[in-house]
Amino acid sequence: MLITPCNFTNVLATARRLSASYTPAAGHRAMDILQVAAAIELDADVFLSFDANQRKLAQAEGLKLNP
Repeated sequence: MLITPCNFTNVLATARRLSASYTPAAGHRAMDILQVAAAIELDADVFLSFDANQRKLAQAEGLKLNP
């Protein structure tokens, strides 16, 4: 298992951008946004989620989805 440190200040900045860009139209929840923001900041290879709305957000940001 690989543990990678994450700069939470950067995650919050990305979360703010995502919230401003997507929440008014799609109603994303705070934790969904934070998880997608963290994946973006960590340059995740794959984003795992079963939440349809969260998956739409991740896909809109170019993350590869699984399953």
